[in-house]
This record gives sequence, structure tokens and C-alpha cells, in this order.
Amino acid sequence: MPYSSFMEQVQPLTEPSPPEMLKLYIVLVVIIPLVSTVLALALFSWYQGSWKDIVLFLILYMLTSLGVTIGYHRLLTHRSFECHWLVKSTFLALACMSLEGDPLRWAANHIRHHANADHEGDPHSPMDGLLHAHIGWMTKPESFSNPQYYVPHLYQDDVVMFFQKSYSLWYIFSFALPFAIGGWSGLLWGGLVRIFFTHHVTWSVNSICHVFGNKPYKTSDTSSNNWLVGILAFGEGWHNNHHAFPQSAYHGLKPWQIDMSAYIIRGLAWLGLVWKIQTPAPKLLQTKAK
Repeated sequence: MPYSSFMEQVQPLTEPSPPEMLKLYIVLVVIIPLVSTVLALALFSWYQGSWKDIVLFLILYMLTSLGVTIGYHRLLTHRSFECHWLVKSTFLALACMSLEGDPLRWAANHIRHHANADHEGDPHSPMDGLLHAHIGWMTKPESFSNPQYYVPHLYQDDVVMFFQKSYSLWYIFSFALPFAIGGWSGLLWGGLVRIFFTHHVTWSVNSICHVFGNKPYKTSDTSSNNWLVGILAFGEGWHNNHHAFPQSAYHGLKPWQIDMSAYIIRGLAWLGLVWKIQTPAPKLLQTKAK
């Protein structure tokens, strides 16, 4: 269904989560990683850390972030390209390891965001406050969208459903891998600190990129391009570009707009592993430009 038609018809149907489950989620993915990051930085300043831990953190941060941006976002949610099942499996595995939620719920929440961006029904709009857009929305049961309504087609995708059903195992593997590589310090940096930074950079797309930045394209929301988030989130910070052309596989639409995710998609296409890449036509770029 075309995005214009979809956005006219869709209504914000939610899938409320039990309050106790939300509290547990906040503790596991917000509070513990925050405390762990403070501890890790303190230990490092006291020469109780290793540069190997920093390298492990950077590698796993890059891989899991790309899993979210390419796997969950551009492939699963917006269907910006098609690819070999091994490519899909790799990026979905990495996305699951980010601990940002299971594939169906992540895609459902994001589609609902686009359908109601900065209007009633948007699960994380800064219209309700910057803190709400960044993290507060996750404390409200009604913010979680119903996948059966928003992404029913994904239930027919065997690869997606495999990762949906095995999500808890990837959750465990997300901690087991850095522990196996670097012991307790590896778990701290490659696990908890990495999760802290991955989450807050992703959440910054919801908050910072709807408040701070420039808006070269006409949209009905407050989406903005923010170069810093663009770099840290591997292209996701060119958010006004994305809202203007949501199905585009490339968010960096200018040569100087760094979009690591787009470069990887291009590289995989050159290898014959990605095809049917969606990009906006030049005339459409001119039409939507301010």
C-alpha cells in the first residue's frame, strides 16, 4: 500500500503491556546499562580497564547499531530493498542483540510513528516533551503498538518469525558473546556500556532529530536533519530526509551527508546480495524541497 494511502487510513491501535513488565524492561535496558556505564568510566579512569575493552565496545556497537538501522528499520519496516535470506538473517540477528525489542513490535511502533508523526497517536513525539520522546514513552503501556494490525505481512515471513520466536536467545547471546571474548570487563564494555550507547543514540533520532537540526524538505512533522546523530547512528540522523522519503534505502541524500548504512547497502548490491533498492526520483526531490 502506498505510504500516502496508509497514513490516511491507519489508526493508532496499541498493544498494552503489563505495568510490571514495563518496569522490568526499564530496569534491564535503561537503569542497569546507565549504572554500568558510570562504573566502567570510573574504572577506566582508575586504570582498571583495557583498550581491548574499548575496541570490543566499538565493534559490537557498530554491528548491533547497523542491525537496527539496516535490518529493523530500512529492510523490515520500510521495505526499502530486498536481499538474500542470509543478509536478512545477519542483520536481524544483530538487531535482536541490540535489545531494542523484538522485530514485530519494533516495526509496528515505527510504522505507527510515521502514520501519526507529531500528531495524536505518535508513540514518541516531542510534542509531549523532549524527555517523553527520548525515553518517557517507554514507561506508558499504551505506547506499544499492535503488530497484528501494523505489520500483519511480517507474520508470513519465515525469517522474521524465526527471529521473533528466538528473540530471548539473542538477548542472552548479546551478553554471552562479549563475556566469552573479554570476561567480566568484556561483558561490562561490550555488553552493558554498548547497550547504553546504542539505545541512547537510537532514541536521539526520536527526540533530538525532531527538535534540533535543519529541515530541507517539506513534511507534516518536526523531523530534522542532525549531522551528529547522522554520524553516530550510521545515517539515521538525516531524519527530515527520511520522513520526506520514508521508503528510501538511503537517508543521506547529498554527497556530504554521511550514511554508513547506505554505503553498506550499496556494497551488498554490488555483490548481488541486495536488489530492488528504493530511492526518490530527482523530480520528487525537487518537488519536496523547500
